[in-house]
Amino acid sequence: MTATATALAGEPDRFSPFAHLTVQNTALYRQVMRAFVVAKEHFAVHLRPEDVHAALPGEVRPGELDGVVKALDKLVEWGNLRADPDTGRVTAVEDFYRKRFIYQLTQAGEAAEEALAGYDEALGRRGALQAIALHDIVTQLRALLVLTADDQPDPGKTHLALDALASRFAALADNARAFMGSLQRTIDLHEVEEAVFLAYKDRLIQYLERFIQDLITLGGRIAQLILELEESGRIEVLLRAAAGREAADAAPEEAEHATQEAYAHWAGRWDGLAAWFLTRNGRESQARLLRGRALGAIPQMLAVVRVLGERRAGRSDRSADFRALARWFAETSDDASRHRLWRAAFGLYPARHLTIDADSLAARVAAPVPPTTSWAAAAPLRISPQLRRTGRYERRGKPRKVEDRQERRRHLAEVAAKQAAETAAARARLVTDGTVRLSELGELDPASFGLFLQLLGDALATWRPGMRHTVATSNDGSMEIRLSALTEGPAAEIRTPSGTFRGPDHLIEIVDLTDGPTHGASDR
Repeated sequence: MTATATALAGEPDRFSPFAHLTVQNTALYRQVMRAFVVAKEHFAVHLRPEDVHAALPGEVRPGELDGVVKALDKLVEWGNLRADPDTGRVTAVEDFYRKRFIYQLTQAGEAAEEALAGYDEALGRRGALQAIALHDIVTQLRALLVLTADDQPDPGKTHLALDALASRFAALADNARAFMGSLQRTIDLHEVEEAVFLAYKDRLIQYLERFIQDLITLGGRIAQLILELEESGRIEVLLRAAAGREAADAAPEEAEHATQEAYAHWAGRWDGLAAWFLTRNGRESQARLLRGRALGAIPQMLAVVRVLGERRAGRSDRSADFRALARWFAETSDDASRHRLWRAAFGLYPARHLTIDADSLAARVAAPVPPTTSWAAAAPLRISPQLRRTGRYERRGKPRKVEDRQERRRHLAEVAAKQAAETAAARARLVTDGTVRLSELGELDPASFGLFLQLLGDALATWRPGMRHTVATSNDGSMEIRLSALTEGPAAEIRTPSGTFRGPDHLIEIVDLTDGPTHGASDR
């Protein structure tokens, strides 16, 4: 048994301040403790029973003061409150013999209320998709790039920048997780009224679309900045500078260990940030998964609206069908009509077709049996004892041999290698040497054309009325497309084996970001 388990076993009443959560009148006990917490916030130390009685909400307030006194005594018994004799109102000797107490919170009771307040806050948290946090992360990453320009970055500035980046990223991730959880409960119509859902669905859809747009625009930029910081180990210098400053106050004999722990802590935070925005080792980035979840939530919400519309239109459900059927049975005049209704409703017809085989078909041709023949007058069905005992005709045999899947695995590995080679060739085919016209791309193979459409879609997603130039980055942060509109000129044509792609001509530049830092990246 561990030391913690031994301590808990030796203190059976350690958690008794939480006992009022699992008994009757829990609502009354919670409100009584709430009254003491509010009084403490107003610097009131002690409360008398009549003070507590007056502070309770009407829905839980007992009719008599004795009910409050009993609740206070139970809370004293559990260790939430402490009772002291009330000598302030003693005016005669007889008053000393009366049971009068004043009450105050104990340390255990106060700790229990703080824990319950934190629990209620976390349980009711809705979260939000913070587009502004994405802008802040871009700003902090650019600040880190500026710090890497020095051979010896300032430890204080580095630590503050990394701390601000980690705090903003943690808030973004926590709020996104809480928001998607609350959004799923909304889609499932859990903990939400139908009228409330219909009232704010349009605003929620617009909110999702706006965040998705910002995530596409800024997610690629963040991924590019992360790659620039990781190049040549520049982020390692910053992480070690921050770790050294954090461990500066450690004792001399623990300085080295504290520095290693601090560095491991900061490296883990950075890896979490990179995994959120970069696709690595075959695992999709969290930003891309969040984008997919948010995009998938929009049609799900529209499906919920359609279901609610069907409910309002009065479409019958199974319970309504059974009630209508029961009414029809009650309205029938005789048993024959009820039998016909029963057969029409439930389709309980003879199951002779289950035993049809060559012999039974031959016997049926030799002596036809009309469909109206009653089961009592028809020939009996021969049921196999094996079927009666086990529910199946066939006997159980030996188990199948373990299938050798080496050939399939080899085939899948070849397919994966082929796809990786095609993707690399497509990337190399699309990279332009400077700015070119869209019409100068020439003929594209299917893989190159598919990658080109993805890049073009990311760029057009950031396009706004009145814009003449835009820059976008692929979801994995590996490629960048720069698109500029032309005032005039013929339409562009890109030939593919499947047909010709036509559209307005633009100036386009496609850069492979994995080959090294691109010109002008720091200016954006």
